[in-house]
Amino acid sequence: MSRIPADHLTIKRIYEPYEAADGCRILVDRLWPRGIAKEQAMIQEWMKDVAPSPGLRKWFGHEPERFEEFRDRYMLELEQEAVPRAAAAKIRDLAALQKVTLIYAAKDPVHNHALVLRDWLNSLE
Repeated sequence: MSRIPADHLTIKRIYEPYEAADGCRILVDRLWPRGIAKEQAMIQEWMKDVAPSPGLRKWFGHEPERFEEFRDRYMLELEQEAVPRAAAAKIRDLAALQKVTLIYAAKDPVHNHALVLRDWLNSLE
């Protein structure tokens, strides 16, 4: 497995405008974002399986004070569960070759699963 080049993996809210520089846009939310038509999303793929499990997502509830534990629990899911691990490997393989933007809907740019996923993917050797 090759290392992801520093500029090949970014995150962006789906409500931000599409830019050609986004490269391959992958929606990493389990639920479709509110108010966004499929044509408007400009995504190449929707990878629900790499998102946090429904139970973990509900427990987190986008509460910043739960973020540290959420991050740890989500990374465990990525490491231990076969389906999310396979989806993450696909993203990693793509990002090794081209620019990939992980698209998410959460309002908080600092406490969200896309940030955790990006950092986790970048940490892998």
